[in-house]
Amino acid sequence: MKYVQIDLSNDIAILKINRPEALNAMNLDVIAELTRAIDIISADDGIKVLIITGAGERSFCAGADISYMVNIDAVTAEKYASSAQTMLNKLEKLEKPVIAAINGFALGGGCELSLVCDIRLASENAKIGQPEVTIGIPPGWGGTQRLLRIVGPAKAKEMIFTGKMISSKEAVDIGLVNQVISLSDSEKSNLDPSVDQSNEKEKNIALSKILNKKLIEYSISFAKEITKNSFNAVRISKMLINKGMDADIDTGLRLEIYGWALCFAHEDRHKMMSSFLDRSNKK
Repeated sequence: MKYVQIDLSNDIAILKINRPEALNAMNLDVIAELTRAIDIISADDGIKVLIITGAGERSFCAGADISYMVNIDAVTAEKYASSAQTMLNKLEKLEKPVIAAINGFALGGGCELSLVCDIRLASENAKIGQPEVTIGIPPGWGGTQRLLRIVGPAKAKEMIFTGKMISSKEAVDIGLVNQVISLSDSEKSNLDPSVDQSNEKEKNIALSKILNKKLIEYSISFAKEITKNSFNAVRISKMLINKGMDADIDTGLRLEIYGWALCFAHEDRHKMMSSFLDRSNKK
């Protein structure tokens, strides 16, 4: 694949949008390759958690490709949005937990890509927003529906109506992002001696690389905390949470009972419970 890269770290997959010259914007080719990559990861039973990020330090994903959209008609636009929504729906329904490692800009379709992920981790220099109204369109890849379910209708309307970007700090304050990854003062001062610290641009580029590395390392560490647990239980928990968002409480609770009972038919449940009892008895 030209625009999408899959790297493996044991049972963790890192999916990277590799179009940094366009701030990792998603044209039709990127969408097609992401769809193919999701299918590959879904079919690989050895992969337990997926991390999604963008190539380079400037952008997670800048969204739809405006240079493509500027001259298309309504019929073509509908097909473009449908292909993107189909891909995002597939990612949202992936049985495996998905972590968005947001490095830099996550705008428009990039924000919408992060919304279908289960966990969102952002670097301190991340900027997140739904700026579509500033170019004459509303969000079309799920932003008007998923954003309100995560941050509530008031904040969703504020972000969408103004089109303004928010910082990672504000994103975590409103519940859009789980955690912000920052550099400590010692990390900021511990630059490679070859970096000219009097050159602000060179210094910022070096710091961005260190920050991005820390974000990915933290995302992998976070993923490992998930992979220590029963994959079957995590998988069913994800399904129950996702289904419960659009169900009444009684339906959600009944689904939870079915999911809970279903785990008792899985062999790892008995092994893990027995192991827990053995450890407790030895104390």
